[in-house]
Amino acid sequence: MSQLHIRPAQPDDVSAIFAMIRELAVFEKLEHMVIADETMLHDALFGVRPPCEAIVGEEAGGTVVTFALFFHNFSTFLCRKGLYLEDLYVKQDRRGHGYGKQMLAALAALAVERQCGRFEWSVLDWNANAIAFYQKMGAEVMPDWRICRVTGSALTELAAG
Repeated sequence: MSQLHIRPAQPDDVSAIFAMIRELAVFEKLEHMVIADETMLHDALFGVRPPCEAIVGEEAGGTVVTFALFFHNFSTFLCRKGLYLEDLYVKQDRRGHGYGKQMLAALAALAVERQCGRFEWSVLDWNANAIAFYQKMGAEVMPDWRICRVTGSALTELAAG
């Protein structure tokens, strides 16, 4: 396993992170859904009361090759905050070096440090490699749960009552 330097993202990392978000969207066949831009990402990570955080992993030369974007959620059953991983991405040509495992371990350590009751994320049902990887890391894929989402005009209509 190659050693990765993992650190909190800095404003100078936004371009690299955004490029990887676009790569992830292509991989997930969801590039048509990316409406964000670098300015929006910068504001989300470093603006006033940022709603999310990110860590990056860089190789020896300082090249950022992976990122994880996350935020805190809350469990009423545990009455504790949780750490929710929105995206984890390792550049395609850098996979197989143990970077994904190192990033998950860093996030788990952060969750423990912040006294989170859980660490969770979603995975596309067709991404068998990711599912197998996550299970190998100790994650339980929860078959009884489905994600519900309201966006666009449906969100506006729901808000109107």
